[in-house]
Amino acid sequence: MARIDLRGLPIAITGASSGIGYAAAIACARAGMPVAVSARRADRLNDLVTLIMREGGRAVAVPGDVASPEDCARLVDATREAFGSVYAVFANAGYGIEKPVHETTDQELRDLVETNFWGSMNLVRAALPHMLESKRGHLLWCSSCVSKLGIPRMAAYSSSKAMQDHFARAMRVELAGSGIYSSSVHPIGTISEFSDSLKSRSGLTKRAFGRPDKGLFVQTSEHVARAIVACLRKPRGEVWTSPTMHMLFALGVAMPGLADAVLMRRARKRDRQR
Repeated sequence: MARIDLRGLPIAITGASSGIGYAAAIACARAGMPVAVSARRADRLNDLVTLIMREGGRAVAVPGDVASPEDCARLVDATREAFGSVYAVFANAGYGIEKPVHETTDQELRDLVETNFWGSMNLVRAALPHMLESKRGHLLWCSSCVSKLGIPRMAAYSSSKAMQDHFARAMRVELAGSGIYSSSVHPIGTISEFSDSLKSRSGLTKRAFGRPDKGLFVQTSEHVARAIVACLRKPRGEVWTSPTMHMLFALGVAMPGLADAVLMRRARKRDRQR
């Protein structure tokens, strides 16, 4: 497949006020894509737009909540109004909680799925009719490496990421030949506000899986953003930002008993440190 020239192809990005979404907006703009950014924190979006425009890019801020279908539709409409079309969307908004399943309330689970999964669906559903009409486009879903396994104390998060992964794959097949691509992005631990938000929502002072700012399986948001731009240029089904982690999770899926043993050992170690 020939590389796609991204210059002039508009993209709408949710969860763009920090982390991967923020870095992806800058990377896409530097690749020549007009960018519409959305999140609930309007001040940060405005700062991001100013930065992109200062570098010579084109960007608009559309504050909103992905849990609202109307806000997602407004984002797509604003993208088309500002830039003439919507070529791609990056469904990135999301958060995590870390609690045992039996301590996770119904409301906590419903709220997380509403943002992580339904927020993605709201954006995809708003953009897809326009892509089908123009016979081209790219749907990007920010899933996670943990989408492949149920992670102890993070079942709510990992299952929401699995839903994104499954829907991205299904749509990849359903839309084959239409000119529209569907890709799932699988970051590993990323240096961002995600960990602080998770601890706050979960009432924790320390996460189960170590520090979020160092270690073998931690990457920068900019690293993930570069992989996203590479996928936009040359579409592929799954974007893994760590080949090593990809192989480890594939091994865990192929050998569930081994995966259980590793996770149990990790859980016991955490309990001893508490």
